[in-house]
Amino acid sequence: MSATQTADEILDRTFLEIRARVLEVAAALDRIERADDDNHAAADPRVQNLRRAIEVLNTEGFDRAERVQMIFSDEYQPGWNSK
Repeated sequence: MSATQTADEILDRTFLEIRARVLEVAAALDRIERADDDNHAAADPRVQNLRRAIEVLNTEGFDRAERVQMIFSDEYQPGWNSK
């Protein structure tokens, strides 16, 4: 028995959950845009980060999770834990 799973096995196990999460993100963005009477949301850094992260998801590579995490991470600040 192989220790690693094939792409088909992973898709068989996770496709419905992934699909549900993508639909959840799409619905949340729809709600934000419908509620944005003054068109301020597009300039909100949180929305901009969500859009950047979605762009990363549409790329190739083995480091998408890392790149998305870095979009939502604060830059390291030396001395962050000192007075």
